[in-house]
Amino acid sequence: MIDIGNKKVTKRKAIATGQIILDEEIINYIKEKRVPKGDVLNSAKISGLIAIKNTPNLIPFCHPVKITKADINFEIYENKIKAICEVQGIDRTGFEMEALVGVCISLLTIYDMCKIYKKKMKIDEISLIEKKK
Repeated sequence: MIDIGNKKVTKRKAIATGQIILDEEIINYIKEKRVPKGDVLNSAKISGLIAIKNTPNLIPFCHPVKITKADINFEIYENKIKAICEVQGIDRTGFEMEALVGVCISLLTIYDMCKIYKKKMKIDEISLIEKKK
């Protein structure tokens, strides 16, 4: 890891987004909570939040950071679900990796829970949209 010891502790925030492209039929199953594995969006949110807290365990050169707030929300469209992950904290380094990991894992959870339908799904457009220090 790089030395961040000389950096000032400041309030920081990062927001990342990503999406999963799904068939309209699968989106209806998700909205109606008819996916056999359970409530897809609730499970995706929980798994994303767990991943955020474990980012330094997943990415070797990521510093553990003091998270003060983390949230993942979903926007449902006709053929896709967009995940928006916001992470805030007070530390010497940013929270962008935590936000990106939260988005990725929440989208992978949706994929995993819906793969039973053997429909084409695609995860894409994962990006950091905001980073403040």
